[in-house]
Amino acid sequence: MPKWNGQNPIEKARPGCFLLARSPAVNLNAAQKIAVQAARAAGKVMRDNWRKPKRVNAAEAHDIKLELDVRCQRLIEKILRKAFPGIPVLGEEGVSGDVSAEYRWVVDPIDGTVNYFYGLPHAAVSIALQHRERSVVGVIYDPFTDELWTTTKGKPTRLNGKVVCVSNRSKLEEAVIAMGFSKNKETLEISLPHLIRLSPRVRKIRVLGSAALELAYIACGRLDAYVERTLNLWDVAAGQLLVENGGGEFYSVPAPGGKLRMCADNGKLRKKLKLGTFFS
Repeated sequence: MPKWNGQNPIEKARPGCFLLARSPAVNLNAAQKIAVQAARAAGKVMRDNWRKPKRVNAAEAHDIKLELDVRCQRLIEKILRKAFPGIPVLGEEGVSGDVSAEYRWVVDPIDGTVNYFYGLPHAAVSIALQHRERSVVGVIYDPFTDELWTTTKGKPTRLNGKVVCVSNRSKLEEAVIAMGFSKNKETLEISLPHLIRLSPRVRKIRVLGSAALELAYIACGRLDAYVERTLNLWDVAAGQLLVENGGGEFYSVPAPGGKLRMCADNGKLRKKLKLGTFFS
């Protein structure tokens, strides 16, 4: 797993709040354009290999690492580096350059690898550009639905070019929420009681298996909230900005090992979920 300074680079976020220099050195429109190009290229690789045998680099108890993950990240890096040679890349499949630099790309080449490996068409490419550890460009691409979510600092979130926003649902009984579960015993012991408590109170709970897409779905109003207790930066760096620029809220606290605990929602539900110990 790639290492960085051990600090959670995503702070408790307020919608519309960005900590940026007044005159960023990188043209964000150009950065978004190249991120879209890279995401679509990796998505094409995913589609082209969808029904082909997959080579497994590592199989853990609850996770799978594919050769295709590495191939997609290398392709993404090649495209990003050609346009922005000085910006390092922090990715799930490795680090390139000094990721403590002022700008960095944060990449998850296949978010939802287990889904992809088992033939479940719910996986995506996630690419963010961060400035001083805050996302300023976010791109998520679902190659199976050909849906592309994009945003930049201070601009609206778009889905295939059309402006989208979070849902307006404020009642738990009308809400559809997603939950994710990491596999260690402590996390399950803390998370499962919240699942049991919330299940009869909300319309539906979904466990979908791709943090990037869950965040994208909140940004465009398909889901109302998403909570998970142990996530990596590359899982959420692009989706955080999509949610915030879509009018929602992204709340997180640091977790051991540079990970984070997170609740993203439409700005109307987090306190009503009463997650409390979920963030401890």
